[in-house]
Amino acid sequence: MGWLLNLPVALWRRLLLIGQGLAALVLLIGTGLAALFGHGGTLGSRLGAALTTPLSLRRAFALLRLVQPNLVLRRKIVAAYANTGTAVVTRREDVTDVLTRDDDFGVVYGPRMEMITGGENFFLGMQDTPRYTRDVSNMRLAVRRDDVALRVKPILDAVSLDLVDQARGRIDVPQQLTQPAAARLLADYFGTPGPSAPLIAEWTTTLFWYLFIDLKADPALDARAVADAAAFRAWMDGHIAARKAGGEAKDDVLGRCLAMQAGGMPGMSDVDIRNNLIGLLIGELPTLSAAANLALDELLGRPKAFADACAAARNDDEATLAAHIFEALRFRPLNPVIYRRALRDAWVATGRLRARHIRKGTMVMASNLSAMFDPIAIRDAASFRTDRPWETYMLWGYGMHSCFGAHINRAALPAMLKPLLARPNLRRASGADGQIDTAGTPFPQHLHLLFDA
Repeated sequence: MGWLLNLPVALWRRLLLIGQGLAALVLLIGTGLAALFGHGGTLGSRLGAALTTPLSLRRAFALLRLVQPNLVLRRKIVAAYANTGTAVVTRREDVTDVLTRDDDFGVVYGPRMEMITGGENFFLGMQDTPRYTRDVSNMRLAVRRDDVALRVKPILDAVSLDLVDQARGRIDVPQQLTQPAAARLLADYFGTPGPSAPLIAEWTTTLFWYLFIDLKADPALDARAVADAAAFRAWMDGHIAARKAGGEAKDDVLGRCLAMQAGGMPGMSDVDIRNNLIGLLIGELPTLSAAANLALDELLGRPKAFADACAAARNDDEATLAAHIFEALRFRPLNPVIYRRALRDAWVATGRLRARHIRKGTMVMASNLSAMFDPIAIRDAASFRTDRPWETYMLWGYGMHSCFGAHINRAALPAMLKPLLARPNLRRASGADGQIDTAGTPFPQHLHLLFDA
């Protein structure tokens, strides 16, 4: 009889799917018309700006979930990695299916990762091979989960408080808080400070952009990435050599890698250590800083949620604060899609009306953003709620290639933002200063806030 009791819930969720899709269609048409009759810039630029906002993107996925949940196109949208066409997957069940079928849908980052390292892949760009298992296992021994509470969080608690104290009533959040705090984590925990905090921030930001966001294969960015990668490799090689020559045993990630090397651990040559650390650092600094600012910006646009988050920070209620930050990121994830390439002909949603055949070579855009708003799978998906189970969130991938630093991210983001959110009368600066400025990159580079000193 269980199916009979669940029938009303299932019907209601499908009605929500229909209602959200139709409402999204009407609202997207309204957004397009407003841009059509708007002022400033070209029609194309106005339409592009209006239809690529986070809100418009969520509406577009709501419409797709209703009318074409698995959209297959012959057109190639991604130029950075070889492919024969594009598929967009939007329902949560299908997104998780794609991201766990590693023999059918593989990661594509290998060629660009090899450019960054000068010839070697990083485990993020590998399929499920013995080399992948070896490298991930080695780095799990160096980047330990119990370090999150014992090392990572205390570092960020202290440095973030100090950085906010220095701001004295006005702060440019990316430049004065999130990037410096993340860079300090690289120095004190990973043991890789870079020549300077601004330079390692520049290197990791450019290379993350090159790996994951540069879908059009911009030649100018390619040249910049080649130069930054070469400089990064040269610095890391010199830093590893200096640490070994100095002979000091430090209990940081680099120190643990060198200790494993001295013990004869396979896969721990100087080049192996350098490549694995470069891969991890690219995924740490720019993502922590960007995610912190996106969550903060989303909260600032929701007065009640923002007030509640600030109250939680002042009351040292870290669980409530974290719940607000991660729910904000559900609305504004750093990466709204995760892409894989079909390694062979395959089907998505087999046996369902929405089933689609995916040809070998197709780039499959599995939308984690859409999956987190699928009303079939997520209760009250359209609402901002802080009582959701952690399994709701797909902020850092899913399956074998979930973000290596997911546990660090979960602790680091609240730690970085807590001292700022605890400040009295925290608010946006006036005008454009109080809005996110990406400064020509895909990441927040400026966001000015004021508070009572």
